[in-house]
Amino acid sequence: MTDLLDAVELETGNAPTWSVLWLHGLGADGNDFAPIVPELVRPGWPALRFVFPHAPVRPVTINNGMRMRAWYDIAGTDFANRADAAGVDQSIAQVEVLLAREGERGIAPSNMLLAGFSQGGAITLAAGVRRQVPLAGLVALSTYLPGADSLASFASAAARAQPVFMGHGTSDPVVLTSYGQRSAQALADNGFSVEWHTYPMAHSVCAEEIRDLGDWMSQRFG
Repeated sequence: MTDLLDAVELETGNAPTWSVLWLHGLGADGNDFAPIVPELVRPGWPALRFVFPHAPVRPVTINNGMRMRAWYDIAGTDFANRADAAGVDQSIAQVEVLLAREGERGIAPSNMLLAGFSQGGAITLAAGVRRQVPLAGLVALSTYLPGADSLASFASAAARAQPVFMGHGTSDPVVLTSYGQRSAQALADNGFSVEWHTYPMAHSVCAEEIRDLGDWMSQRFG
């Protein structure tokens, strides 16, 4: 049985009708993106529950085996073999448990957004493209899709109904912009609706990106 991960939770109003599950990057934790909520949320949006889970602590090969919060091990920097497949599968299962709990709390999948930054964004995409019941959308920031070059072999038909927002820095030294572009192109080629943005930044987020994401989220809320 897959454990329910601990998480930081923030609600923007009473009795939330939407959930946003947001996955942090390598070495961070669920507190990392909580401060973005007041910058992102707009008047007139429905009440949201933001769930920021903490990834498990594990040794990370590329960081000399140091133990840190990580959604999967990283053995190298090349696009094809960057992500440890077993770790990705484990994290997808943990994400599914968290999404199921939101369902138990009264939120339909059609009112759930799955988001992530860097490693968290990789898991967002990996979990999202395998969904048998589509979510309202996927948000992938400064990231890539593990196994993008063979996406057709594992993407579900239902998952293609999910719109995807992707943002990336043009001078990102951690996850190269080309990795994000290749993933966005693979998603588009496989029938996903992808909104791709680049920004003059490194491996981070910026005010312009938050604004664009807010515009995209407003479309989801109708």
